[in-house]
Amino acid sequence: MAFATRRIDGVATPPTERSRRASRLAIRVSYPFVMLGGLAVYAGLDAVGVPVVIASYAAVVLGAGLITAHEIVLPYRDEWRPRVNDVRSDLTFMVAVQILVPLLLSLAAATAFTGWLREGDLTLGGLWPHSWPVAAQAALMVVLADLPRYWLHRAFHSSTFMWRWHAVHHSPHRLYWLNVGRFHPLEKAVQFSVDALPFVLVGVGDGVLAAYFVFYAVNGFFQHSNCDVRLGWLNYVISGPELHRWHHSKLASESDHNFGNNLIVWDVLFGTRFLPADTHVGPLGLLNRNYPLGFVAQMRTPLVRGLDKAKQVMATETATSQ
Repeated sequence: MAFATRRIDGVATPPTERSRRASRLAIRVSYPFVMLGGLAVYAGLDAVGVPVVIASYAAVVLGAGLITAHEIVLPYRDEWRPRVNDVRSDLTFMVAVQILVPLLLSLAAATAFTGWLREGDLTLGGLWPHSWPVAAQAALMVVLADLPRYWLHRAFHSSTFMWRWHAVHHSPHRLYWLNVGRFHPLEKAVQFSVDALPFVLVGVGDGVLAAYFVFYAVNGFFQHSNCDVRLGWLNYVISGPELHRWHHSKLASESDHNFGNNLIVWDVLFGTRFLPADTHVGPLGLLNRNYPLGFVAQMRTPLVRGLDKAKQVMATETATSQ
């Protein structure tokens, strides 16, 4: 557990008992406080008539700011603090892949499919409980969306071809909240078609989609964050940072677990939850420690077969030849 030190006249001093207690409290309440706070901000802005897009993004930006502050004051690992090049690349991924790709896909797919339904005089609106409260609909969406995403995620790990695209997400050697957006656009398109598009097509309301977005975004930020947190029993419900760090381990025996996108309940049910007690995750990333990390380079890396294991492959071939 990390505790912040004070500096008096340039000399570091150990934390006081009060600061230790404050740190222990922050480590335990940070996640629920930020998550509930973000959802409350969205609900409050929506209630006074602020457009749902602005209300949801305001809540998400607030969450990102608070998580950044936690990473600075109470980091899980000092060596995971990002460098300028990391931030530049991950910011590009965030804007291009997490914002623009879903926006373009939702507009194109929803427009085309709505036209097809209209021509056939069909409707899918009856498949969704539109009369439920927004919070209940959003919670249902979280549970339902996570099941196909769980199996899709497992497929990206078990299929050699699919893994080449998913390796982009596993390439960083450190975790901090901004690299939650590091996905290849083609994988993001597949994800969207599984966990968001079906709900758009059955006519889930904008308010529900926005509430889901706030939970999805804030949880994702925490999931990949460098925050020192203790979620306790929530580790059997939420796919949070304590679990997700193991999913980014360099070792496949550890990373092939904790596939849940927002929830860990499907991992519990299907036996893939992994959270060893009293130990910390080792090196993160891929076997090839020189796997390119830049945005432009990673648009091409999935086209190179075996690139994520390049060094291991070369070492095996050398040992065989001898």
